[in-house]
Amino acid sequence: MTILANDGISTSGISTLEANGFKVLTTTVAQEQLANYINEHKVSVLLVRSATKVTKEVIDQCSSLKLIGRGGIGLDNIDVAYANKKGVKVINTPEASSISVAELVFAHLLSGSRFLYDANRNMPLEGDSNFKKLKKGYAKGLELRGKTLGIIGFGRIGQETAKIAIGLGMKVMYHDTAVNNISLEINFFDNQKVSFDLKNSLKEEVLKAADFITLHVPSQKDYTINKNDFNSMKNGVGIINTARGGSLDEVALVAALENKKVSFAGLDVFESEPTPEIKILMHPSISLSPHIGASTIEAQDKIGMELAKQIIEIFKA
Repeated sequence: MTILANDGISTSGISTLEANGFKVLTTTVAQEQLANYINEHKVSVLLVRSATKVTKEVIDQCSSLKLIGRGGIGLDNIDVAYANKKGVKVINTPEASSISVAELVFAHLLSGSRFLYDANRNMPLEGDSNFKKLKKGYAKGLELRGKTLGIIGFGRIGQETAKIAIGLGMKVMYHDTAVNNISLEINFFDNQKVSFDLKNSLKEEVLKAADFITLHVPSQKDYTINKNDFNSMKNGVGIINTARGGSLDEVALVAALENKKVSFAGLDVFESEPTPEIKILMHPSISLSPHIGASTIEAQDKIGMELAKQIIEIFKA
């Protein structure tokens, strides 16, 4: 049985699949050539991340497809309903990248609270000539300890984010349409465990109370944070989005940054991805990364192994 990992797969995932009799192709096929390639090589399993789109047309043209696997959580780029209708199974790896994404949230949060996103732009240019001026300009950073982190969307990534926040001494509030009360268990290096009980709050309450806000929601038609939501926030709030580009109204965000309602933002995803708007890319109060939430060695290894495990269970059972 042939597998096409069109957006790549970890070496451990490939080795595990090949040891179980699967042929794994890792050629990156352009979207417009995808169906032809699948048919030519009689591909039964198509593995993708966010780059490749598995549309109704692709599914219709590829009669050999039996399974589509998404390395990650979101299934926005796969027509899941149509695949199921045609008898093509769809799987993903919802747990594998949760820690990596949560840690990126704090990379942006710490960068924003201490102006590192801006310092790393200006130090190479002026560090030798205006050191004292830069030092003074970045002298009003914030500690995270004791601050309130508002988490919008409390699935696996939201929960991992909460665990890190609690470990840093932050207060955590969250809003989720499905998760009411929850007990989070935090594991430490010496096998000690601590549990924290958290309660769901109204979105409005989270926005009003949070010093920092982070988004962890699936793809939706409307903005999770729109123009009116900014009015409910504290002055000087920081906002992080590692979820979906359309979760946050970027026009409203820029306006909120300009009037100092928002002190800084950290963005890993963008409305017009993969060509983010210049106003976003050039804004001096935005910490930027190019959709790398799940792009750690550990996460990719776990994703590859989780995909391999599910494929073996499905076809070797």
